[in-house]
Amino acid sequence: SGIAAGLTCCFGQAVMSLCGACLGNDKPSSEAPSATSGRKRSVFLLFLSLAMALVFQYAVAPALQPGSVAQGVPNIGSYLVEAWTGGCLQYETVELQTKCSGNNGVYRSAGACFVFFLIAAMAAACKPTANRIAWGAKYILFLFFVTGTVFIPNEPLFSPIFLQLSRVGGAIFIFFQQIILIDMAYNWNESWVAKANEAEQDKEGGGRKWLMGILASCGVLYLASLVGIGIMYAYYSGSECSTNVAFITITLIMGIVCTAVQLSGEEASLLSSAVIFSYATYLCFTSVSKNPILECNPKLGDTDVLGIILGIVFVLVSLSWTGWSFTAAHKLGEESRSSSTISRQSSLVENGHMNTVNYGSGGDSQEGEQSKKVGGIVMNNGDDGEHTDSSGAKGGDEDENGPAKTWKLNIVLALISCFFAMALTSWGTIESGGDAANPDVGRVSMWIIIAGQWLALLLYLWTLAAPRLFPDRDFS
Repeated sequence: SGIAAGLTCCFGQAVMSLCGACLGNDKPSSEAPSATSGRKRSVFLLFLSLAMALVFQYAVAPALQPGSVAQGVPNIGSYLVEAWTGGCLQYETVELQTKCSGNNGVYRSAGACFVFFLIAAMAAACKPTANRIAWGAKYILFLFFVTGTVFIPNEPLFSPIFLQLSRVGGAIFIFFQQIILIDMAYNWNESWVAKANEAEQDKEGGGRKWLMGILASCGVLYLASLVGIGIMYAYYSGSECSTNVAFITITLIMGIVCTAVQLSGEEASLLSSAVIFSYATYLCFTSVSKNPILECNPKLGDTDVLGIILGIVFVLVSLSWTGWSFTAAHKLGEESRSSSTISRQSSLVENGHMNTVNYGSGGDSQEGEQSKKVGGIVMNNGDDGEHTDSSGAKGGDEDENGPAKTWKLNIVLALISCFFAMALTSWGTIESGGDAANPDVGRVSMWIIIAGQWLALLLYLWTLAAPRLFPDRDFS
């Protein structure tokens, strides 16, 4: 018993230490939490919500079906089975009913997360520092939310109310996702160009491998996009599939147009265009795979494993950017303009600063040494603007924006909650055996996704064309 008590004590201390590291303030009580502490804890909470959604979908929902062991639990068993199968028993097979219950399980976790971040956004709007404090209590509140949803019937709160809300939120996030990907592409491009500069100073020609790496990455992304479009033409088109053909063709044309416009000017970089083209191809595939017509969708009725995996990947990418990107702190209002630590990419975009690759004798650079700008397809050209200080902010700038607007972060995370709900449930479709049990859902989802793609492509095209159409305006 003494050994058991000791092990229990050690386990308790380990759990408390873990909770303190994840939820508490890692600084002395006299020192305020940092701006990034709330951002990272928010992202961790959304990771937790995603994990709970998977548990609800693939473990809890199958265990709460009619005739299951859970139904025999006195008092509460029958109620839970009825709550989790509400609106699902209309489907003909047990497999469809279980998928329906699983989808509603995802809506429970995602819905609790959505409500939590909406409340957090309202709190942050009233008190900007609210996102940095009391995270232990916040996690307890969130777990209460999720636990409470277990006892709420599917209809009407989760299906159809939150389902429709998630579609709208997911479509909005598709639009915002493009901003995240462009930002990541700029960071990626700028990081490798900077490494090329450093390598070139150490050894003449040493920076070319980094520039070739950028071009190789672009080639891989473009090749993957073209292969994906070819596969969609081969398997998702036909005489009766004019809608699919139109979606695929528009994606191909817009990808080529965006790349051509980018190459003809000094805006953006080839890497950002490649990222956007590949993202548009993914959205096109997601859209045509929701087509409820069997002749136009060879995967109809099968579990969309690839779509779910890609959806989760994009969710994780978005969460990583939101939680750890330097530019996210500035764009999402987690830090005010004068106090934020803006990354090299942000300095490039906002101040027009251009890195150079020195083609001299290497080693110590001397004044007057000839240098060559990395421009064209690798990096957007631009006139050198104001240089920034070590913190990335313009020297002498005051805080023009007032208190940091941390509510933006919570709105973005609420939209991510909607998107991962749609990614895990194939946008609410319920399919089995080569048939769509709810074809109207698939048709609506198909148009929502492709509309989001068109808006994203048009926005990117506008960012390329606007500086040329209105040269006297500042679009930074």
